[in-house]
Amino acid sequence: MIINEEFINTLTINENEIVTSVSDSLNIPQKKVLATVSLIREDSSVPFISRYRKEATGGLDEVQVRDIFHKLEYFDKFFQRRIEVIKNIFEKDKLTEDLYKNLMNTLNLKELEVLYAPYKSKKKTRAMIAEEKGLKNLSGLLYTGTDEQVLAGSHKYINKEKGVETVEDAIQGAQDIIAEVIAHNLETRIILQRLIFNEESMSVSGKGEEDKSVYKLYYSFLQKLKLLKPHQILAIIRGEKEKELSVKIDLDIDKYQSRVLQKFRVRNQYFKIAVFDGVKRLLLPSIVREIRSVLHENAQTHGISVFAENLKNLLLQPPIQKSRVLGIDPGIRSGCKAVTLDENGKYLDNFIFYTNKQSDSEKKLIDAIKKYDISLIAIGNGTGSIPVQKIVSGILSKLEKDVNFTIVSEDGASVYSASDIAREEFPELDLTIRGAISIGRRIQDPLAELVKIEPKAIGVGLYQHDLNQKSLSESLSEVVESVVNNVGVNLNSASVSLLKHVSGISPGQAKKMIKYREETGTIKSRKEIAKIPGIGPKTLEQASGFLKVPESVNPLDNTWVHPENYKVAALLYEKEKSKQALSDFDIDEIVKEYDYSRSLINEILDELRKPNRDPRDECPKPILQKGVLEFSDLSIGMKIKGRVKNVVDFGAFIDLGIKETGLVHISQLSDTFVKNPHDFIKVGDVREFDIIEIDKNRKRISLSLKKK
Repeated sequence: MIINEEFINTLTINENEIVTSVSDSLNIPQKKVLATVSLIREDSSVPFISRYRKEATGGLDEVQVRDIFHKLEYFDKFFQRRIEVIKNIFEKDKLTEDLYKNLMNTLNLKELEVLYAPYKSKKKTRAMIAEEKGLKNLSGLLYTGTDEQVLAGSHKYINKEKGVETVEDAIQGAQDIIAEVIAHNLETRIILQRLIFNEESMSVSGKGEEDKSVYKLYYSFLQKLKLLKPHQILAIIRGEKEKELSVKIDLDIDKYQSRVLQKFRVRNQYFKIAVFDGVKRLLLPSIVREIRSVLHENAQTHGISVFAENLKNLLLQPPIQKSRVLGIDPGIRSGCKAVTLDENGKYLDNFIFYTNKQSDSEKKLIDAIKKYDISLIAIGNGTGSIPVQKIVSGILSKLEKDVNFTIVSEDGASVYSASDIAREEFPELDLTIRGAISIGRRIQDPLAELVKIEPKAIGVGLYQHDLNQKSLSESLSEVVESVVNNVGVNLNSASVSLLKHVSGISPGQAKKMIKYREETGTIKSRKEIAKIPGIGPKTLEQASGFLKVPESVNPLDNTWVHPENYKVAALLYEKEKSKQALSDFDIDEIVKEYDYSRSLINEILDELRKPNRDPRDECPKPILQKGVLEFSDLSIGMKIKGRVKNVVDFGAFIDLGIKETGLVHISQLSDTFVKNPHDFIKVGDVREFDIIEIDKNRKRISLSLKKK
């Protein structure tokens, strides 16, 4: 191989190489990857591809399509960066054949940057200085010569003008060059990295008073690197940043020096010294930093995935439809803010009551329930919730109609109430009243309300402030997009917050849709969407299948059937409507005439038979209450119903309808071994737990799902 300027200029990004890399990394056939990549390049969204382009992708689901999307982003960036690195090193006249092969043999961006590091550093390394002194050829002699040959050959490299005054100076420079070559050998790095990760341990010690530290679990902590849990890594790194923990990865340097030396046929002591120096001074410290970086990055990725899974399950909580709701934001000094909402979440009225004025509070609540025909009361779970629950529980028996109450998480309500969205919705209302509206609406339609809040403020993550905030935001945004498009959106009632997450719709387009709706009244069909300014053919293609129009005279406008399939769907609809059975022959004729596959025809038939299916229907409903439970009412051995609030690596936090949250440890989730809590329990699940421990001093409740 001749590496010259002509060769370098031929380096380009190859689409086939990208597709192959994506396919190999995900173990998905290249044909399916190629079709998906082509659609992504055409600006098709993940929800659109996974729902309406199954024929092209060979039936890939949303998770697979999204994985391809992310890998495509990664390899687009990687291959562009690799060409930049190769050209930059070539321009510095440092691109050897071996280095080029190393750069071409990696598909890992971190490894690429490690290989590039010595050549982009503004600070000169010892090896660079040695090369400037003309000692590169001498380093070659150290590879091949005997002690005598090295000593004899070193004399001609003495050059006092360049600072090489003695034979020792010359040999030392040559050793510096070899040390750096050893340190940046990709194969060696990978071998040692795997060895260290699988065999070595992380030791952690505390610096302060153990009893008072939130990190006391890690004050004398030793664990194999490969066995470290993501939540442990995040906690240790936070403790280290706060200077409460000291962290080490101790290595047997002699073992690793000998391991590297085994790769070479050693002919002289000078080469051996160079190898030992390269391993100890450069290679091992770099690998330790890299391992810690990878551990941190993997822990963050895991933490983000846990957050995303919890958010998804929270957003999929079922709505309580056709219920007029009284939403209450409990307060002590400033009083409890109460709002009334109609069946569609429209704000009706508000009032304030004080729990220390029981008779007045009862009268206000009863009057509001009767006046606005309230059937459900949603009470925030913050400070002051228990006194409110007691008053509400007390009046339920005095009512002629059946009314229940439920406890609603307040997480993010204050964030929403002070947001631009809340100010636009209710410019005339105090932010505390807006918070009560949010609490009430969360029970009517959790998805429609929670999309208005920054996902990070909803409270379903762990160590969220220690996670990469950009990656976290992007991941949670994808979750919201996925849920919104899987549930679908009513075009005539959706807010901007919902519409902007629909496939193909930008925030600006969402605002134009709302403006059009306000100016013209009810949108009568999907076809009418084309009349909205700023909505072009691409947006129509991507979005229309996810936008439902219940008011349309065309029943297909309120289904998952995409308008591009209306012609065949109408034919199938009429046959279904007339109870005319479709034979295989009929379907074959339709397949032939419309060039559709049998799977697509069957998919349309399934939708016509069960139109507008909502995935939230399968989730457990909220716990409705009539009585009040307090911490003092709890006892060991008692069974208690609760809703899962947050799932983490070590278990799950349970909302019991009281101020205190229960914890079911991973060891108490099942009678069988539990590797991942998400396999056994998810946010929103309603389960009955056994109370196995109560810490009255710290007000902690330990729960169990074990049957034995």
